[in-house]
Amino acid sequence: MNHHEVRDLMSAAVVRVQGGTPFKEIAHLLQEYDITAVPVVDEQNRPVGVVSEADLLFKMWGGQEEHDTGGEGGFPRAAKARATDAAGLMTAPALCAREDWSVVDAARLMARHRIKRLFVVDDDERLVGVVSRSDLLRVFLRADQAIRAEIVEEVLVKELGEAPSAVQVDVSHGHVVLSGRLSSRDAVPRLEELCRDVDGVVTVEFRPGPGTGHEASSD
Repeated sequence: MNHHEVRDLMSAAVVRVQGGTPFKEIAHLLQEYDITAVPVVDEQNRPVGVVSEADLLFKMWGGQEEHDTGGEGGFPRAAKARATDAAGLMTAPALCAREDWSVVDAARLMARHRIKRLFVVDDDERLVGVVSRSDLLRVFLRADQAIRAEIVEEVLVKELGEAPSAVQVDVSHGHVVLSGRLSSRDAVPRLEELCRDVDGVVTVEFRPGPGTGHEASSD
């Protein structure tokens, strides 16, 4: 299935800093733009790290606890507490998404690393945007009619080779109800799987038609 790509949902307006950006300037930027982190870029606009609110807060308490030997990214927390610019504060490397990634790829990386946003780079690794969890969730605002059209045209016809009239497709608030008869029993779970893979789908239910011999559902 053709998912939305990161470039479709990302914001191209990204506040960024360089390695020499002072501590206080970073703090001002986070407050001014109401953001929680900024990417650190090199002279070619390639992300080399990220400075977050958590990185700045090491300054307040010294970054050192009893038996504490290190911190994020392999850098001692105490060293971050002594840092005065982005190069010393940042966590590296920066986790980035490519602009041609699917929303599924981006969501998977966010979940794996428990982060709220990904900075987006092009094929030359240059920063072109930022995508957040809330940006990815916009796929669930997709119109029911658009979801239905994709299921009929892409799933039923192109993927499964079924006639568009073989299954009735009803979509309400992202909930998909399929009813009808397919050419084989094995096609039912495949149909449900493909429908769940459509951007904006919340749930899928299959209701088999009577008298077919292929009245299977996933239950």
